[in-house]
Amino acid sequence: MTTAVADRTLNALDRCDRCGAQAYVRVVLESSGGELLFCGHHARAVEATLKPLSSDWHDETGKLHEKAAVAID
Repeated sequence: MTTAVADRTLNALDRCDRCGAQAYVRVVLESSGGELLFCGHHARAVEATLKPLSSDWHDETGKLHEKAAVAID
């Protein structure tokens, strides 16, 4: 696993491995270094099982509550 992958901010192209919605959580598995992406809903559903097995739990679900910046002319 490279640091660049673990520190990369999630964007609209990152999709949940369970349902295909936009991913807001990246999980890096400790044993293999494999990466899983989840939407907020599915991250909460698997958190109790996967968090103890992860070396990194990168959660950006706070973005769901941010107001979009709108340019007003």
